[in-house]
Amino acid sequence: MTLALELAVQDVRGIRVAARVRPERIELCTALALGGLTPPVGLVDAAVAARDAGGPGVHVLVRPRTGGFTYDQDELAVLLADCRTVAERGADGIVVGATTTDADGTPVLDLDVIARAADAAGGGLDVTVHRVVDTLPDPVAAVDALVGTGVRRVLTSGGAAAAPDGVPVLRSMVAAAAGRLEVMAGSGVTPESVPTLAATGVDAVHGSASRVHAAEPGVHLGSSPEAGRFASTDPELARRLLAAVREVRS
Repeated sequence: MTLALELAVQDVRGIRVAARVRPERIELCTALALGGLTPPVGLVDAAVAARDAGGPGVHVLVRPRTGGFTYDQDELAVLLADCRTVAERGADGIVVGATTTDADGTPVLDLDVIARAADAAGGGLDVTVHRVVDTLPDPVAAVDALVGTGVRRVLTSGGAAAAPDGVPVLRSMVAAAAGRLEVMAGSGVTPESVPTLAATGVDAVHGSASRVHAAEPGVHLGSSPEAGRFASTDPELARRLLAAVREVRS
C-alpha cells in the first residue's frame, strides 16, 4: 500500500532532521506541547529553503492562539493574514481548522472559515484540516462535511487522545472519505503503532518523533511547567518512524 509520513516539526533542529530523513512533508508549527501554533516567518523561510535544497514539502499550521477553535473577527483577520503570508513565503500547504455551532448548538466545522483560509492562501496550496475534528461529537460527519470543499486531507486521531486508541473511528472516517479526501492518522504515533494504523486504510501517518530536553539551569521564564524544557525532533526516532512506514509500503 501507499502510506505517507508527515513529521511535525517545531524548530530549526527539526527542519535539519527532516531534511536528512526525508519524509514526504513536514507540518511546521511552534508550541507542539500546546497543540501547535503558527510558526514565525523566519522558521517558515528556513523550512522552505531546506525544501528547495531537496528536503520535504512544507505545510504550515495556521492557528493564532491556544484554546478552542471558534474565532472572533479580530482573530480571524490574523489567521487569514498568516495564510496569505505563508503562501507568499513559498509553503506547499496550510493546516487550518475552525468550529462554529449548528442550529441545535452542536459544535461543527466552520466551513466558511476554512474556505476563506484556503482563498487567502491563493487557492494553489494543499489544505489540511487539523485535529479540530477530534474535538467534535462526530468526527465521521466532519469528513462527510469536508468532501467536495477542496480540502485535500484531514488530520485525526479518530476522536481519541491518541490515534492507536481511535482505530475503529479511523476506519469509519476512511470509509466515509471513500478516496475523495485523504485521512491522516496523528497523535501518539510510534513506529510500533504504524502497522495497526496503516491497516485502517489511512493515507498517511503524522508524528513528531520528538524527545524532551531539559533547558539549562537558571531562571525559567513563563508560568508553565513546560518553560523549563523543550522538545525537538529526534533523528533516530524519525528514522525508525520512516522505516516503519516503508515496511508497510513493501
